[in-house]
Amino acid sequence: FTFDELCESGTAKTHNIDNTPSEQIKINLRNLVDNCLDIVRQKYGKPITVSSGYRCPALNKVVGGAATSQHVKGEAADITGGSKEENEKIFNLISENFKFDQLINEKDFSWIHVSYSSDRNRGQRLKFNGKKYTAI
Repeated sequence: FTFDELCESGTAKTHNIDNTPSEQIKINLRNLVDNCLDIVRQKYGKPITVSSGYRCPALNKVVGGAATSQHVKGEAADITGGSKEENEKIFNLISENFKFDQLINEKDFSWIHVSYSSDRNRGQRLKFNGKKYTAI
């Protein structure tokens, strides 16, 4: 995974928002990639796409993200294997094999949110139905 993959945003371009990460955010993104995303992709053995990675505060606000979102810290990515079935496989792979802070099944595996933090990794598994989060 590259910084470009994790920072690319059509919404940022449309709204003329500079989504360039700071040096600290780049460190957090590198931790996410090195300790989670790259090894998940390698073990999964198929393409994984980032649909949302780093979001600067302005971009996060435009997309309706929570003010405390780990996306703003460069600690989270929304990923997909291309289908709900593949996303469920990725979710289970991460859940059973890797260290993470949060792992969220978003809208019946429409995508997977995964976060990694250098100072805490709670292993929290959640399900989001579009309205509320439920622990699983």
